[in-house]
Amino acid sequence: MAHTYDYPRPALTVDCIIFGQDTNQATKVLLIQRAHEPFQDKWAIPGGFIDANETALQAAKRELEEETNLKGVELHQLYTFTAPDRDPRGWVVSIAHYALVDINACKPIAGDDARNATWFALDELPEMAFDHDEILKMAIAEVKP
Repeated sequence: MAHTYDYPRPALTVDCIIFGQDTNQATKVLLIQRAHEPFQDKWAIPGGFIDANETALQAAKRELEEETNLKGVELHQLYTFTAPDRDPRGWVVSIAHYALVDINACKPIAGDDARNATWFALDELPEMAFDHDEILKMAIAEVKP
């Protein structure tokens, strides 16, 4: 027997905060430059929508690979962001994940809807899309990379 509910449903997304250290032991974060609206050309945390029949972790690994070509990264769930106005496309909930990697072992290549994929020093961050500056601040506070 199928059940239906008269409640609004948000779209579900994932975000992947990837921290790495360079040869000077400075911590950096991997960001992508968006190729499409909303926020075209702005920098963002890699991520995207969860597909049907996919877990949040599966989606995070898929999106990270599609947008940056990084594979086999051990992701950990950080927090779920639910502010109703966080995305101009509508009510979008994001489950954020993080990882700590060796920058020398990770060579990001932009793909899918990413125009560019680049490491940024934490003290030289660009203007970011959506609420990604808030997500990144929470990740830095929680992980203390």
